[in-house]
Amino acid sequence: MLLGVIADDYTGASDIANTIAKGGGGTGGLAAVQFLGIPEKPAPEACEAGIVSLKSRSIPAAEAVAQSLAAFRWLKAQGCKQIIFKYCSTFDSTPEGNIGPVGEALAAEIGVKGVIACPAFPGAGRTIYQGHLFVGDRLLNQSGLENHPLNPMTDADIRRWLALQTTSPVGLANIATVHKGAEALKAALAEAAARGETLVIVDVLSDADLLIIGDAVADAPLLTGGSGIALGLSRNFIRKGLARGAGSAFRPAEGAEAILAGSCSRATLGQIAQHRKAHPTLNIDVGAVMAGTVTVETLTAFIRANAGKAPLIYSSQPPETVAALQAQYGREAVAHALDALFARTAKALVEGGIRRLVVAGGETSGAVVTALGLDALAIGPEIDPGVPALSATSGPPLALALKSGNFGAVDFFEKALRIMEGGR
Repeated sequence: MLLGVIADDYTGASDIANTIAKGGGGTGGLAAVQFLGIPEKPAPEACEAGIVSLKSRSIPAAEAVAQSLAAFRWLKAQGCKQIIFKYCSTFDSTPEGNIGPVGEALAAEIGVKGVIACPAFPGAGRTIYQGHLFVGDRLLNQSGLENHPLNPMTDADIRRWLALQTTSPVGLANIATVHKGAEALKAALAEAAARGETLVIVDVLSDADLLIIGDAVADAPLLTGGSGIALGLSRNFIRKGLARGAGSAFRPAEGAEAILAGSCSRATLGQIAQHRKAHPTLNIDVGAVMAGTVTVETLTAFIRANAGKAPLIYSSQPPETVAALQAQYGREAVAHALDALFARTAKALVEGGIRRLVVAGGETSGAVVTALGLDALAIGPEIDPGVPALSATSGPPLALALKSGNFGAVDFFEKALRIMEGGR
């Protein structure tokens, strides 16, 4: 294994696996495998990039650090020459962590400073200018992410936000430095390290900037960022003759389908509204879930009754509704109840013959994949920027699409089902 990734959620892991398998800068990608949790056995011999999926984004910082260090040590044991700590392109975190504590812990484990921290993903509208994160043409804290139910992002200055989470100073390599080229950026990172700055925010406005970063960090042992940070990394290994650029295998799956949506993001709400126009949908009553009157049997019966019609079950609600529900029942209680319900439902659906499953929402996806008991996924064709089709590497044919809340075009659900079946 050449490249290792520690991802703080399951959809983010699929996102960066997609980038690595596609490659960038005119070369092919690496043979990538997404591992669901920390593996207990060695990686397959053909695996050139291993992506370890954790569910550590919203757990206590000390637990996130411990899990990430365990994943790091497994990846190093597989021979990885470079490690990425992957987090969300909208920097989902709180003032307590977990991006800063995990990043600093990994840097201390290796003994390095001047480590890139770059959540940018221009293909999905995430750019950074003077250390401020934009979503499209909006500052992060004006993009709807300020209403995130678990990690509300109320400050677009991610250098300032990260400084709340870290014990060492946070640096900045601005866009002027990036545009001077790879050597200038490499020198700026070395200067940041000399100043004692462990993590350094790097400005990015385009994919071309990501390729400059890729050249600058070709020999860096540790990077942190969103999936965009990997755009130029596959070609580094191909140029050195260490990889062949073949990408990875994917098994399409035909058969019954279901869509589960737990995200409350603007993008997911728009996708639900679009899907409802032509397909059966079921809106879960959160109050009934909390009362125990909505069950797995309720949801699976709806899917069975609408077989072949791309049925969708969702708990997604506008921000004001989410806030009211959280005030009534408690934020953690609502999140736990919904994740558990979706997880048990997905398990029952797959056991009942579902072969194509779309899941919207990072926390929801993590709960679902854990319940399914899968240990690894092959990376398939890209559905929309940052979201690939996935397939189980063992057992009966099963194709998945795990979508972060804010990703995907308005017709994502239909498109995902078609691509998972082998279409385009």
